[in-house]
Amino acid sequence: MLKYQKKIQAEGYCMSDWYTRLTEYFPEKEMKSKKHFEILFQEKKGMYQLLEGPDYVLVYFEQSDYIFIDFILVGGGSRGKGIGSMVLDHLKKEGKAIILEVEPATVKDPDSEKRIRFYEMNDFLKMNSIQYERIHMVTNELNKMDIFCWSPVHRTEQWVYDKMKAVYDEVHAFKARELYGRNPQPVSDVLWMRELIYS
Repeated sequence: MLKYQKKIQAEGYCMSDWYTRLTEYFPEKEMKSKKHFEILFQEKKGMYQLLEGPDYVLVYFEQSDYIFIDFILVGGGSRGKGIGSMVLDHLKKEGKAIILEVEPATVKDPDSEKRIRFYEMNDFLKMNSIQYERIHMVTNELNKMDIFCWSPVHRTEQWVYDKMKAVYDEVHAFKARELYGRNPQPVSDVLWMRELIYS
């Protein structure tokens, strides 16, 4: 059984070591600033949430018909023990589609293929027609990600694409000018549908 502790997202809450755990694992080009997290937790209270346990960290954005996983991390010593699958199963019980971004497989990161296999084993499907590229607000690095989705009912890639546009505006680009001193990229520069050609 998944043991987790739900953090109370209220004004004046304290950042625990979960932020350090995320920054130690995820590359800077994928991270948000501390202030960005704080504003999302405060102003999107009840929607932008944190679940944390001794072995994992989960940050997600929940809407009426889908959940977007912003960050999921299982501690190195706990990987391969089913904890990540239990965290996903906990979310699946909500009966909503679950959408997330996954770094494409690369030789530079040997864990990248393992992450993809993990999501595929948990019945997530890659949305092949969705192209997603954004420039990090601090590092200026181009970050290309694949979009994966699990759903208890059939969802089209167009449906997932529309939800990802909302996620970009409501989470990634939320108050970007105030937080980073620059305007975010327009969503049309970050997300688009590519035409798939089948032979």
